[in-house]
Amino acid sequence: MNILMICATFPYPPSRGGTQGRTFNLLKKITENHQITLITLRSEDVTEAEIEQLKNYVTDLIIFPRPTEEKTKILEKIKRFSQFFIEGTPPNVRYLYLPEIQQWIDEAVVNKKFDIITCEHSVNEIYIRPQWKQKIKTVINIHSSVYKTCLNQLETDTSDSEFRDRLYLPLLRRYEQRTISKFSHVVVTTDEDEQQMREFAPQANITLIANGVDLETFPYRSHDPGGHNLIFVGGLDYFVNIDGAVFFSQKVLPLLQEKYSDTTLTLVGSKPSPEVQELAKLPGITVTGRVPSVVDYLHQATVAVIPLRTGFGMKFKTLEAMAAGVPVVASDRGLEGMETDGKNEPLRALRANTIDEYIKAISRLFEDQQLREELSKNGRQFIKENYTWEYLGNQYNQLLSENKL
Repeated sequence: MNILMICATFPYPPSRGGTQGRTFNLLKKITENHQITLITLRSEDVTEAEIEQLKNYVTDLIIFPRPTEEKTKILEKIKRFSQFFIEGTPPNVRYLYLPEIQQWIDEAVVNKKFDIITCEHSVNEIYIRPQWKQKIKTVINIHSSVYKTCLNQLETDTSDSEFRDRLYLPLLRRYEQRTISKFSHVVVTTDEDEQQMREFAPQANITLIANGVDLETFPYRSHDPGGHNLIFVGGLDYFVNIDGAVFFSQKVLPLLQEKYSDTTLTLVGSKPSPEVQELAKLPGITVTGRVPSVVDYLHQATVAVIPLRTGFGMKFKTLEAMAAGVPVVASDRGLEGMETDGKNEPLRALRANTIDEYIKAISRLFEDQQLREELSKNGRQFIKENYTWEYLGNQYNQLLSENKL
């Protein structure tokens, strides 16, 4: 079949994780069975070499320049909120909209060029017209619920603008409910998001396809390094990760260092924000910025921590640490969508949501090599059985290959 994939984020290289990683790895699998046209935006950091590499995986690559983000003045913010209130589309979605892309897609639909259109991330929904689902399969691949994310930030006091988010919350609920109604099929990554989408649209065709890992990129560690070395991996310009890094560095790490004086924390991730860069001034903390190989840093760590207090969706950082064989201590948000510590399941990670729980869980792992080995082996096996891109790509391919709208 001829498939049009829409992805506002340039999905290469997949090592950047997030939208890039999910989109590329699913695309790589379904291109084995289908003709893929990918329409995407190019930001300033996308190189010609990356474009040429991505062309190897698609039938046709259509690229438009990504809009340049500018600092927004207060009057412009008020205008954007007014548009959101009246038109129902959030500013971050409207900002990425290009009329020339809309015209290109409209003409393709009129000319019946494609059998299926997929939106890889919900921001791309803006290009889909509601009436299309009556004559063409339209799929929205939701990486995480925008409504539930906003609600969780308010509930956990992690919002960077409580006033704005309280205004946005009912609008986001209305927006997301309206959005999924436009599509013939909805894909989610976790059971929590599936539950939310079914609440919004009880009759919708909803399929859960989790995030995954490339096991060749994240090979199993050769040995347990021991010691008291912690690692946190993630895009350090993203507020969810910034909040987690600051919370752990300021509230948890000093107490661990009182028990284990040589405890270190390595913060690995691209574009560290000023708040994260400041953390490097604290004892035992290293901020690396972007690194050539994340797995090399993972293999050197005693424990991987995922101390997220907000942010919905399945976390690549958790999957990758487990694939690499690094024992994981993570919050509910960090373990979302994964059965890691249920009564009838092998222990695959330790759960912590409070300062005291982090101290206890990490101390257990520092002192118990056998427990570290148990989590290491169980975690790797868990990923091999459930979260490889080969397995998940087959699920996506099956969904797209079904004849029903």
